[in-house]
Amino acid sequence: MAHAAPTLPGRHRQRADTDHPSRSALARPLLMGLVYGVYAAFMNRQMGPVDAGNVFYGILCGALFAVCMVALARIGPRLPRELHAAAYGAFAGVAFGYLYSLADRSVLRSVGLALAVAAGVGLAAFYRYYTRED
Repeated sequence: MAHAAPTLPGRHRQRADTDHPSRSALARPLLMGLVYGVYAAFMNRQMGPVDAGNVFYGILCGALFAVCMVALARIGPRLPRELHAAAYGAFAGVAFGYLYSLADRSVLRSVGLALAVAAGVGLAAFYRYYTRED
């Protein structure tokens, strides 16, 4: 009856290789970059006609967003939990503040809301990393 013996949970799981990200690890940042780029192009258009400049602007914004997100996902786990959470907070604050500034709002309001978003995301990320630490 050795074949019926229980095994430890997770014993047969393969560990993910951190040096080579899988397709699913790259799919989420690419999808979020696409959404960010489309929204940035929409905000930059300001109810005018869609032209090649708007399309290029959206592609550029989305690509930069995705590259930063992939870099943060690769470098972040090597950082201490405080810096890891602060990096995600800063990234979210900058991304939100830039999109908000495209709506022709004042600079002070954009910075204030970006700081609020950065603080909220940073605190949520710190809580997540603190509670799930080994």
